[in-house]
Amino acid sequence: MFRFAFRLAAMVSLSVAVIMAVLDATRTVAASQLVTTPLKTSWNAVSPETLGTAEMFVREKLSPLVWDTAVNWVLALPGFVVFAGLALLLYAIGYRRERPVARYVAG
Repeated sequence: MFRFAFRLAAMVSLSVAVIMAVLDATRTVAASQLVTTPLKTSWNAVSPETLGTAEMFVREKLSPLVWDTAVNWVLALPGFVVFAGLALLLYAIGYRRERPVARYVAG
């Protein structure tokens, strides 16, 4: 059950990554130069309230240093890179290995 949830979350994350990559590709073609949209810009365009809430939470519960260094570094990356990496991580967690039942059978 948990593996299914991780694989489903990986599919959703990969879908978001593909959508963000297509948007960046469209902007790149229109501008005739490479255009990548940072995750912070996309998040702020979709839901600025949750971005502010996440920033307050990290600053209060963890440390302002964590927000200023680690989180801002991740938010400065292109959105499709972050979501593709997240999809890879979630898929790796939910991956089901094949059982090597017939591997050692003489045939």
